[in-house]
Amino acid sequence: MIRKYIIAATLSALMSTSAFAASCQKADIVLTNGAIYTVNDNQPHAQAVAMLGTKIIYVGDNQGAIRYSCDDAQVINLDGKAVYPGLIDAHGHLAGVGFREVYLNLQGINSLKEMLEKVKTYADANPDLPWINGRGWIEKVWPEARFPTRQDLDAIVPDRPVYLNRADGHAAVINSVAMKMANITATTVAPNGGAINLDAQGIPTGMLIDKAMNLVRPLIPAPTREQTKEAFRAGTERNARLGWTGFHNAGGTYDELNMLRELRAEGKLQHRVYHAIRPMLYADDAEILFKNGGEIDPEHYVTAREFKITVDGALGSRGAAFLEPYSDYDTKGLMRYSPDDLMPLLTRALKTGIQFQIHAIGDAANRMVLDAYEQALNTVPKSQRAVHNPRWRIEHAQNIQPDDVNRFIDLDILPSMQPSHAIGDLHFAGKRLGIERLGNAYLWRTLIDKGAIIPGGTDQPVEIGDPRIEFYAAIARKDLDGFSAEGWHPELKVSREEALKMFTIWAAYASFEDDILGSIKVGKLADFSIFDKDLMTIPEDQIMSSTNVMTIVDGKIVYQK
Repeated sequence: MIRKYIIAATLSALMSTSAFAASCQKADIVLTNGAIYTVNDNQPHAQAVAMLGTKIIYVGDNQGAIRYSCDDAQVINLDGKAVYPGLIDAHGHLAGVGFREVYLNLQGINSLKEMLEKVKTYADANPDLPWINGRGWIEKVWPEARFPTRQDLDAIVPDRPVYLNRADGHAAVINSVAMKMANITATTVAPNGGAINLDAQGIPTGMLIDKAMNLVRPLIPAPTREQTKEAFRAGTERNARLGWTGFHNAGGTYDELNMLRELRAEGKLQHRVYHAIRPMLYADDAEILFKNGGEIDPEHYVTAREFKITVDGALGSRGAAFLEPYSDYDTKGLMRYSPDDLMPLLTRALKTGIQFQIHAIGDAANRMVLDAYEQALNTVPKSQRAVHNPRWRIEHAQNIQPDDVNRFIDLDILPSMQPSHAIGDLHFAGKRLGIERLGNAYLWRTLIDKGAIIPGGTDQPVEIGDPRIEFYAAIARKDLDGFSAEGWHPELKVSREEALKMFTIWAAYASFEDDILGSIKVGKLADFSIFDKDLMTIPEDQIMSSTNVMTIVDGKIVYQK
């Protein structure tokens, strides 16, 4: 507080002089007296920043900031609060985040009994809904230690169809009404890349894995365009409150891109969005992006230059594709596409400048994607590419064989990873894979030591989407109770500096925006995340007690506690 009064007194004295009036530099917002981490190796720390319009115009000490603290500038004394470059979530599903906010949210439920009670309460409170549709449940911490069944759902909602998505989005459970509507029986053949779980008598349990969910999804009334647009708005509002200033939206449509643009024009989009199109699902949308070579917003607020493909499922629902069978079930998982499916898109993308992000969790899926990437890169020489380094990504990259680790480096492939997956999977991955294969899981330290750039994401709404959880998971490699299981390799955690890079400059690199975002530097866009406690210095067990108190995007305060 003493420093605060010194600054105020000095400023008052200077403003009374004509010399100060002559030296006054116009600024819109000035932040002073902060613990500022710039992620700029040439100037790693600062006390103050000033911004004019959308750009940063000063980074330095409090004394130097005085000349910007004049006229109509909004001067904010941070009293030592921590300032970071605007945090970027490099992998998430924005509409899902918003729908989770406004519909049946099953996240954070601690037992099957509790989930069923919540579903029943929701169904009873909404008697006119034709379907009961929810998302977010995950059985890994439940005392029942099993998937829900159609019989569980029949007992609480016997008269309407129920569809409840697992948190990872790669499995769902339905009740008997929905099963009958979809004509799913003991003889139904699951589509390629999907599975219908059966009980000991060979009868469907109600659990649908990956592409088997497509047997039911077309029957569910789709949200209206306005509902989807409202979900986007609600999602960005929540994200800004948590401290996110940017978001890589991992798969959607061209019309959703237009919704994001509309929200931006209406002043209702609270952070930047880097939007990916799903070419396997929306071929016409992909053609638009191919034709235009991507659509890059000159204001860098809503950009689309990327395709998203999902080649395998998730570990928890045993859909992730592995070279060897799961330890707790006779399956190797599901491969949704083959290299032959990918090659025409990959080679065309290299020639048109379209980036790729491909979901791969199991070691077989990661190897297949690396093979496809390598073949495409060898097929199209740099002289024929729109961009020499396409910055292609593998999303999740959760389990990688030692022989494939170096290929990420050799091929310049970005392992786009979500630290919270590691601490979430901590409680069941050993059962799924066995202790030995955990040595190939979540190889943050190994990849960084070999020179990889790791964009950090959350995969929300699969996970909670809180930057504090992601930061903690990356540096601690423990669950939020401080627990670490056998074979979890604590030596693979990262430093705090590396964790900060994952959610700032490395995430910006993954969207070709590292020249304008991801660090606090004069000339860059003015995005900041401000916390009441310093994540870079406080003990690990205090990270979750910190709070984002201000979010600034494009030089504007979009959230303030």
